[in-house]
Amino acid sequence: MGRKLLTEHINVEGINTFEVYRKHGGYRSVEKALKTMTPDEVVEEVKKSGLRGRGGAGFPTGMKWSFLAKPEGVPRYLVCNADESEPGTFKDRQLMSKLPHLLVEGMITSSYALGANTSYIYIRGELLYVLRILEKAIAEAYANGFLGKNILGSGYDLDLHVHPGGGAYICGEETALLESLEGKRGNPRNKPPFPAVQGLYARPTVVNNVESIAAVVPIINEGGDEYAKLGVGKSTGTKLISACGHLNKPGIYEIELGVPVEEFIYSDEYCGGIWKGRELKAVVAGGSSVPILPKELILKTAAGENRLMTYESLSDGGFVTGTMLGSGGFIAMDETTCIVRNTWNFSRFYHHESCGQCSPCREGTGWLEKVLHRLEHGHGHMEDIDLLVSVAKQIEGNTICPLGEAAAWPVAAAVRHFRHEFEWHVTNAKEAAQPGAVYRANGVLV
Repeated sequence: MGRKLLTEHINVEGINTFEVYRKHGGYRSVEKALKTMTPDEVVEEVKKSGLRGRGGAGFPTGMKWSFLAKPEGVPRYLVCNADESEPGTFKDRQLMSKLPHLLVEGMITSSYALGANTSYIYIRGELLYVLRILEKAIAEAYANGFLGKNILGSGYDLDLHVHPGGGAYICGEETALLESLEGKRGNPRNKPPFPAVQGLYARPTVVNNVESIAAVVPIINEGGDEYAKLGVGKSTGTKLISACGHLNKPGIYEIELGVPVEEFIYSDEYCGGIWKGRELKAVVAGGSSVPILPKELILKTAAGENRLMTYESLSDGGFVTGTMLGSGGFIAMDETTCIVRNTWNFSRFYHHESCGQCSPCREGTGWLEKVLHRLEHGHGHMEDIDLLVSVAKQIEGNTICPLGEAAAWPVAAAVRHFRHEFEWHVTNAKEAAQPGAVYRANGVLV
C-alpha cells in the first residue's frame, strides 16, 4: 500500500484523546502555521499541494480559498461540511469518530489561513454519537490552548462549534447547508452571489468537506510540494475510499491516487476481489450520484488503457464511457445484481431527498422513480426506456443545485450501458417481477 497521511495512527489506542493524539505529532500544523507562517503562506502551500475537494466536486482547494472576499472589518467564516449523506459513502464519519482531533487541527489551521475567527462543523443529524466525540475533542483543544483567545500566544483567536443538521441530503449542497446553519429551511440558494462573497450570515465563507480539511494537516506539516509528489498528474495526494457492495474486504481505504482500479478491486492489499467467487458486473465509483460503469469500462478505458483511481482517468471518455471519482463511494456489484432494481432504489432516494424548490427536480425525480418502479414490477413498456432518458435530460442542467444531476446521471448511464436489461424487463415482465430475479445473457437468475 502507498503512504497513509490521514489514517496512519487510526488504530492507535486512545488516539481520539488529546494526550495520545499529541504524542503522535498532533497539532504540529497549528504550531507551524501560527508561529512561522502568515495566512497567505498557508494558502500558498495548499495551492502547491494540488489538493482537490474530497467531497465530490474535486475543485482545487487552494484556489477556492483564494476566492474568499476580504473586506475590511467584515468577519469571515469556515464551515466544514460533515453532512455525509451520499449512498455508498461513509469515510468522513469514520475519520471524525476515530480521529476527531485531526479534523479539529485542520479546522484551526485552515481558519487561520482564511482569517476566520468563528468556524463551524455542520454534521449530519443522525450522527449524534460522532457529534459527542467532536464536542469532547473541541473541549480538550480549548483546555490545552489550541482554541479560544490568543492561541499559542500568537494573537489569533478562534471559536469552533459543532452544529447538527436535520438529516437532509440536500444540506450537503453548500448553500443549503448555510441556510440550515442560519436556522432556515435547507433550500439551495441562487448563485451568484457565491459563498466566498456572501455566505453564512451574508459574510464571506468557505465551505470544505471533512477529508479536505483533514488533508490540510499533512500538507502544512510536510509542505505542499512534498504532498504533490504523491499521486498522478493533477490527482495529487491520498484519497479515502468507501468500498462496499459485493467485495471480499469492504471497508475504508486510504489510497495514493493513481492505483489501478483492477488492483484496488482484486488485490489482497485492498478489496480482495468479488465475494463468493462471483464475477464483477458493474461499479459505481464515486457515490450513487455518478454514472455506473460495466466491468469492461471500469477496469479499462474505451481506448484500452488501465483505468486508474484518479479524477482524470475515471472521467476519461466523458459520460459516454467514463464516470467520476466523486466522493469515493465505491460500490461493486456482482453478477447477481439487477441493474433496473438498483437504479430504481437510487431514484427512490433522490425523489425523497429533493427539496422541491425546482420544478424539473421536484417533478422529474418522481417521474424517474415511478417509471423505474413499473419496469421493475412487470408493468413497463418499451417506450418507458426512452422516457427515462428524456426525463433525465430535462432535469440535467435545469436546477439550482446539483441534486438534479445526481438523480439524472445514474439513470441515463444505467440505460446507456445496460439497455438490454431494461428491455428484458419489458419482454419478460412476469419473470422480471419475481422477487430476486436478475437478467443474465443465458437466462434468468433467481
